[in-house]
Amino acid sequence: MEFTIPIGAECIVPEVVSSDNIASKYGSGMVEVFATPAMVALMEKAAMIAVRPFLPEGYSTVGVEVCVKHTKATPIGMEVWSKAVLKEMDGKRLTFEVKAWDANGEIGTGTHIRYIIDSRRFMEKIAAR
Repeated sequence: MEFTIPIGAECIVPEVVSSDNIASKYGSGMVEVFATPAMVALMEKAAMIAVRPFLPEGYSTVGVEVCVKHTKATPIGMEVWSKAVLKEMDGKRLTFEVKAWDANGEIGTGTHIRYIIDSRRFMEKIAAR
């Protein structure tokens, strides 16, 4: 199946730093600041939502690669945002530029790769494992 997703498709998603998404909760650190895995998940969410309107019924995307730097800490109570912008499409392979920031500026940046999948076929293959 041929897919047409415009380069530049983008999405921004917000999240408030809480006790549910801090490093000590994730086990990725011992401090109460926005966890790197939570930032990565927010970046992936932005990328997924950015292209969802362009996919036919029954199709989705899955993340396969994340290359990011988490450069600043964000404390509990602050809001963070992530933006994903589609930079390249090669068949079913989608490459995004991702960024995250809080009220004080950028907290993370990098790239993220997702693949377009037929959701039913994907789950059938997983069930067969």
